[in-house]
This record gives sequence, C-alpha cells and structure tokens, in this order.
Amino acid sequence: MIDINKIPSPCYVMEEKLLRNNLSLIKSVKERAGVNIILAFKAFALWKAFPIVREYIPFSTASSKFEAQLAFEEMGSPAHTYSPAYTEADFPLILRYSSHVTFNSLSQFHRFYPMVRADGNRVSCGLRINPEYSDVETDLYNPCAPGSRMGVTGDLLGDKLPEGIEGLHFHTLCESTSYDLERTLAEVERRFGRFLPHVKWLNMGGGHLMTRKGYDVEHLIALLKGFKERYPNLELIMEPGSAFAWQTGFLLTTVVDIVENHGIKTAIIDASFTCHMPDCLEMPYKPAIRFATDAVEGKPTYRIGGNSCLSGDYMGDWSFDKPLEIGDKLIFEDMIHYTIVKTNMFNGIPHPSLALWSKDDQLVMYRTFGYEDYKNRMD
Repeated sequence: MIDINKIPSPCYVMEEKLLRNNLSLIKSVKERAGVNIILAFKAFALWKAFPIVREYIPFSTASSKFEAQLAFEEMGSPAHTYSPAYTEADFPLILRYSSHVTFNSLSQFHRFYPMVRADGNRVSCGLRINPEYSDVETDLYNPCAPGSRMGVTGDLLGDKLPEGIEGLHFHTLCESTSYDLERTLAEVERRFGRFLPHVKWLNMGGGHLMTRKGYDVEHLIALLKGFKERYPNLELIMEPGSAFAWQTGFLLTTVVDIVENHGIKTAIIDASFTCHMPDCLEMPYKPAIRFATDAVEGKPTYRIGGNSCLSGDYMGDWSFDKPLEIGDKLIFEDMIHYTIVKTNMFNGIPHPSLALWSKDDQLVMYRTFGYEDYKNRMD
C-alpha cells in the first residue's frame, strides 16, 4: 500500500505493479497477433524505468535525434525514427541511432536517401502516408485534418514507390479503439493497397489504447491476424505510447493556499497545470483527483489553481467530502503519459520529483530538481 507521507510534494509517482500489468498485456498482444509492438517515447520517456520495460518490449520509436539516442543508449536497441522534417545537421545522428527511418515527404526522402546509401543501406527507409481519414475529433491531435503537414496523400503517388522505400507508415489514432483502427486500415487499403504487396513493413503508428478498460483486445488480435493473412510479406509494427503508461501513476501535490472571489473558492497547489499538466489545458480534459468528484451542490467545492502567474493556470470544479485545508494532499490520477515528457519550467516553477513505487512497496526516488536545472536550461 502506498504511503503518501513518504513522498515529497510535488512528485510524479509511477506504480511498478500497474506498469507491469500494462506491459504484460502489450507483450501478450504482440505474441498472439505476431506483430512488433514498440514504445513511443513521445508519450513516455521515463528512461530509469526502461529496465522494467525491456523485460517485455525491447524496441522503441523516436521523433528526434535526442529520442533516437535515448533509444540506443537506454533501451539498448536502435530506434524506429520518424520526424516531420530532418536537417543536414541532425540526419547523421539519426542514421547512427536508428534501424528504421520514416520520411514525411518525397522531397525529404530524395534529399536524404543518398546519405542512407552512403551508409551502406543499413537503415530501412519508409514513407509516411496520409489516408485522409481519422476518428480523432480534436483538431490539435488529428494528423489527417484538411491541409495537414503529416504524410503523403495517395494522389501524390503514382503506381510505384521510389527505389529505396521498404515500408509505409501511418499514424491517425489517438487513445483509440481497435474498431477505429479497422476503419483506418480499410482506408489505407483503398488508397495505398497497390503498394502493400511490394513493401517489407507497415507501421501502424500509435494511439492504440489497448490497456484501457473496455478495449476489445480480442478484436484487435483478430484484425491484425486477418491483415497479415492478406499481406504475408509485411511485418506489422505498432508504436503506442499512452498504452504503456496508461493509469500507471499519479502526481502528488499539496494545497498551499485557499482564496475566494465572488463565491468561487480556489485551492492553490504547489504544482501547475501550465507547467506540469499541459495536456489538461491543450486537449482540454479535466483530470481525476483522488477522493474528489465533479461539483455537487451542497458539498465543499473548489476550483484548483496552479502556482504560476498565468491567469488561466487553473481547472475546476471539484467537490470534496470535507473542506480543504492548507497542507492537504491532492492526488491527480493517471499523470505519467504525456505529462513528464511535456513539462516546462515557466516562471521558474520547481519541477516535481520523479519516483517509482516499487512492487515491493518501496519508494525509489528517480530524480529531484533544483535551481541549477532551471538555470542551466538557459546557460
């Protein structure tokens, strides 16, 4: 049982038992469906937990030279790398740390493929395609919105891919279901099916939230098996991020003040939505707070405010069984994926510590942050 009194505030805490539950399910899907499932760093890059991840999944995907290097050094394997645009300065490092490189456009492929050839064609090259279909409703996260810069549409390709392209890559999902993937695959086949018998691999990107309660895992496995039967030449690759860290930990915070304005009470915490929970404001979505509910008339109700000077650094409203007091702990649930990777130090706000609550019920401190971390970012 977790003893919150042992945890410094603020602190992100990953729960090892929950992480292992997710990893076991992902590995089971990988083995039963006969596909390759790899970890997307853009959602989860807490590398001190990678020794646990590697027990189940040995490969990862990167979106930059730093992520590719992290994959090589800390996952112990070269990355499957995709970026919307590579540069001459970065591409040599991308080559060094990658096994697969996906290009976002034909112009990028033609520009950098000579460097791949000069490297001995050691890296397998792919092209990101845009099937012009996505179930994602939030435009910020929809790579298939009209005018999207992500991927090549079918009308820009002829009947044959350029020499050197060995795989295709699409990424259209976001916390989606297997039925969303099924509809997407139908569009991929309709628009790009002429290429599928002639490439070696198909990367289905991320957004496969197979660890969410209610996800139809059996349908996913059947869907993947059926697709492989139609295209036995293909290695199928999936690169979820959120699914690895979904519901595996929390952000512990402390109430440091309570203010009131025209009947609205705001509990200010020692953390920030802007700095430490940016997806809540970007998506937007209202996170769950342990032992709190949505606003209920007649119960103590509070807006929760962050400790930055941005006026919009707040969310609300939550109700509690009893009035909040300065010093009370507030636990924000499911704060491991797409949080730590997106944090910033706006205002010089101290970054929450990083910790693991081990399967043996021990607190393992991964990292604490201080003034030098803030200062050195601008050194």
